[in-house]
Amino acid sequence: MTTTAPSRLSALLTPGEPLLRLSLRLDAVVTGVNGLAYLALAYPLERLLGLEVRAGLAIGVFLTAYGLAVAVVGLRSPISRPAAAAVAIGNTAWVVASLAAALTGALSLTTVGTVWAVLQAITVGGFAALQYRGLRAA
Repeated sequence: MTTTAPSRLSALLTPGEPLLRLSLRLDAVVTGVNGLAYLALAYPLERLLGLEVRAGLAIGVFLTAYGLAVAVVGLRSPISRPAAAAVAIGNTAWVVASLAAALTGALSLTTVGTVWAVLQAITVGGFAALQYRGLRAA
């Protein structure tokens, strides 16, 4: 008997360690790629987002390192619950910081930059929600 793709997907999305592992790994990839983009595109992003080059580079370094750390947490077997909880808390802090930057104008973002900050908050909030759900059931 073979396993179908929908049943494999539903197994990955079942609350517990499979969901936690999937959410950590996806988070690591998205965060790492985002960090590398901030590093590689710091100058064009300054014009597009209104984010100063130094701030963009600092965010890029942080996100790249954070993505690597999240990957380590997601690749461990079994997953360390305290480490996964720290990632979920860190993601929640990122959501708050992104929304604060968008709402207060603290970073002098352009309209595109403000929309980007909100979209990042939504994405990272989704990862945090999946991680909290996976942790509760693990």
